[in-house]
Amino acid sequence: MQRGNLDDLRALIVVGQERSFTKAAAKLGVSQSALSQNIRQLETRLAVRLLTRMTRSVSLTDAGERLVRIAAPRLEEIDAELTALSELSAKPTGTIRVTAGDHAIEMILWPKLKGLLTAYPDIKVELVVDYGLTDIAAERYDAGVRWGEQVAKDMIAVRIGPDARFAVVGAPSYFAEHPKPVAPGDLVDHNCINLRLPTHGGLYAWEFERDGREQKVRVEGQLVLNGVFQMLNAALGGFGLAFIPEDLVLPHIAEDRLIRVLEEWCPFWTGYHLYYPSRRQSSAAFALFVDALRSRS
Repeated sequence: MQRGNLDDLRALIVVGQERSFTKAAAKLGVSQSALSQNIRQLETRLAVRLLTRMTRSVSLTDAGERLVRIAAPRLEEIDAELTALSELSAKPTGTIRVTAGDHAIEMILWPKLKGLLTAYPDIKVELVVDYGLTDIAAERYDAGVRWGEQVAKDMIAVRIGPDARFAVVGAPSYFAEHPKPVAPGDLVDHNCINLRLPTHGGLYAWEFERDGREQKVRVEGQLVLNGVFQMLNAALGGFGLAFIPEDLVLPHIAEDRLIRVLEEWCPFWTGYHLYYPSRRQSSAAFALFVDALRSRS
């Protein structure tokens, strides 16, 4: 024998509670005729009378009271479980792939993402260290991180860090054997630690500016590396001059482990931006990711 559906049982329970088709229909948001149809279907399937209908009210029969007593708490449990499942499906989930330099990941992304990952365990983030100007759409990244002036015009850009500048530094042991440069051009006579850029396979030209005058210097040296943290370690070891983000070297300068030169030639640059295609449809997880990174300064 068919047992009917949950709507029929729910209709019986509410009618029994309200003792009125009019009130029950209003509570359930259905018409009285639809409600009556539910009850008739249930009575027909069970082959038993469940309600006693009177002129101004309605009451449960013994069979109706028994059915309501058994079914009502179980329907409440089912409704609670369905609500929980609905909330579960609404939880932000998914994997977000991001390409960025190691400095941006260490100093900007990771400090801001720790809280997000703790609060939303179903969100996964893949951070890929890459110094190239990666085509994020072609490589199937959700977003990338670059300095502000490097963001393509057809991308949505969200500022995630303050303005920053680079610093030219060397260890005291290096300067014990080499004079301090007083202008960017002097760097050609120094042992400099180079950064390899994978996009074009070339070496990064150190960029300077003073009094509105820009100057790029292609330096030479024994070491070529592909990450600023390796460059920092090499500079600390006395292996040459390095041109790296200021926030990495300030603690070492304060402790006299590094000496800074050409400071007046190092301007502030537009800070890091998160960028992603304007056509990207934002999921709940990605929206939370962007909000967590967004600069509050």
